[in-house]
This record gives sequence, structure tokens and C-alpha cells, in this order.
Amino acid sequence: MREHTRTYFLGRLARELERRGLTARLRADPPSLRVGGEQGPGLLTETVDCVALAEGWFYRWSWGEVLASTADPAVAADKVVRILATPDAGSP
Repeated sequence: MREHTRTYFLGRLARELERRGLTARLRADPPSLRVGGEQGPGLLTETVDCVALAEGWFYRWSWGEVLASTADPAVAADKVVRILATPDAGSP
């Protein structure tokens, strides 16, 4: 059941990211999103997963830091866009 919940929340985030012009590929095991910008040299990518905490479900960066609540995937998508648009993206 947990994997279905993660996939559901990650699918919602993928739709928000795609609306912002990013690509988002769902990985099945463990469920996560591989997010990238436009194709070309210097393509920035990031992996986002989903985790259940005491306060509810949250999106999480690849380095383990909480990104945003799954209750509002638009907020998470905006943060991902900002990170991938930053020249030194991927640095926590």
C-alpha cells in the first residue's frame, strides 16, 4: 500500500513539473522521480522521492532534506524549478 501512495503523490508532482516545462520520469523501485530541464549540454537533473513522517507525507530531495508537503505539489514543483535553474544546482 505504501508504494501505491508514493506513486500517487509522485505522479501529482510529475504533472506539476511537466506544466513548468521540466521532464519527470517515474522510477518504480523504489518509487522516485528523475527530474530534468531542457535537453542539451549541462542538463541539470535531480531525484525526488516521497516519505511518510509523523506529520504526514512529504516530498524529499535526493540528499534527504524535506522539500515540501505532498498536500501541495505546486509548492514542491516551484522549489524544484528554482533549484534546477540555479547555476550550482544540486548542492544542498
